[in-house]
Amino acid sequence: MDRTEILHLSAVELGRAIRAGKTTAVEAMEAVLAQIEKTDELYNCYVTVARDKALAKAKEVQLKIDTGELTGPLAGVPVAIKDNMCTEGLLTTCSSKILENFVPTFSAEAVLRLEKAGAVVIGKTNMDEFAMGSTTETSAYGVTKNPRNPEHVPGGSSGGSAAAVAAEECYFALGSDTGGSIRQPASYCGVVGMKPTYGTVSRYGLIAYGSSLDQIGPLTKTVEDCAVVLEAISSHDKKDSTSVERKDTDFSSALVKDVKGMRIGIPRDYFGEGLDSEVRDKVLAAAELLRSNGAVVEEFDLSLVEYAIPTYYTIAAAEASSNLERFDGIKYGYRAKDAEGLHQMYKKTRSRGFGPEVKRRIMLGSFVLSSGYYDAYYLKALRVKAMIKKAFDDAFAKYDCILGPVAPTTAPELGKSLADPIKMYLGDIYTISVNLAGLPGISVPCGTDSKGLPIGLQLIGDCFREKKLIQTAYTYEQCAKEGK
Repeated sequence: MDRTEILHLSAVELGRAIRAGKTTAVEAMEAVLAQIEKTDELYNCYVTVARDKALAKAKEVQLKIDTGELTGPLAGVPVAIKDNMCTEGLLTTCSSKILENFVPTFSAEAVLRLEKAGAVVIGKTNMDEFAMGSTTETSAYGVTKNPRNPEHVPGGSSGGSAAAVAAEECYFALGSDTGGSIRQPASYCGVVGMKPTYGTVSRYGLIAYGSSLDQIGPLTKTVEDCAVVLEAISSHDKKDSTSVERKDTDFSSALVKDVKGMRIGIPRDYFGEGLDSEVRDKVLAAAELLRSNGAVVEEFDLSLVEYAIPTYYTIAAAEASSNLERFDGIKYGYRAKDAEGLHQMYKKTRSRGFGPEVKRRIMLGSFVLSSGYYDAYYLKALRVKAMIKKAFDDAFAKYDCILGPVAPTTAPELGKSLADPIKMYLGDIYTISVNLAGLPGISVPCGTDSKGLPIGLQLIGDCFREKKLIQTAYTYEQCAKEGK
């Protein structure tokens, strides 16, 4: 197979071709590295590319495939890892100056599980600094550009991972989702992205932003790839106290083209003011396609939508201010050299090491946790979070899944979002409730707007109902492909 042919394959197709002897893990890695060399100067998807390490690992994996030691669907497939997951011996920066020289001595559990499945790590992808942002423009290593149109953002914070999949600079990637950071860039870049139920994938080795909201998930070319990758990374992990023991992680068994009798709810609240008309039309056309294939689709009212954003930013910022306390110039990472005394060293290190968006959220979080404001903001936000979960519980008593847009618009132009942080925060309106309620959600491409920018369809399921989402998403993807 020639390089172009190899690059066009999905992760599962590549794994099949390697097992059949049509290509090798080394050829696949060489094809990806050549593509990175050719296009990454423009797109800036990667912070670190471990070229020599990746080729050596690909050779090692190929030997194990040849001897029959590795037989899984991802054996020999190159993967990109978001730069907030620890990778042993490989620079892990969170796209921040404060971690510019941090090389972990261990790997995140999700990364270890992929390596156990035979996937080969290419390198670390660019992201919004400490996962704080929706555009991958707050990175200390420059902005990432959308491969569908380089004048536009790829979304965030997992923008580097989504863009790398879209640019064929990897076969699949891992991202993390705190308030939509997998699904929104997947939508903007025209790829598939899934945030699993909270606790399904271990957070051990994921550098925390909002610990009660963060979840690792896959960014892939197809729904089939998404199911197979999720199966590989899902696990109960004693090292993560929030990890859940599940028996139903055979997600690839849900790759069935059938939605007959499936009850799908469309929240009226998601289709009001602020939603771009082209996005609305494409998402509703996707709902119509599912209806014509046997699904029961109806509108309903999902309450508390307008409270999701203030609730999310209060809780996420509070947790971030606590989590980022450890980056002080003492233990690891960047340290200001010209400071006199301990307190000055702390101040100078954190002032220079963190970017403006991270500082903004640390200050907001410290404020809502401070004496006199804790009850008024943080505790109130926790109460509203519980109410949002209850609203979803009521909806899932009637529906198998909820259908809506991923974002109000397609990808904004570079440089337009950061000028107005509040507007950027409002762009998360359809994704953050999923994190607040710990639910699974998936973004699947459902067409493009008049500028050719991708539009994503979001499907939301009840806790531990990923299989329902995968089945619905797979059915939509196959029917759209066939034009039925």
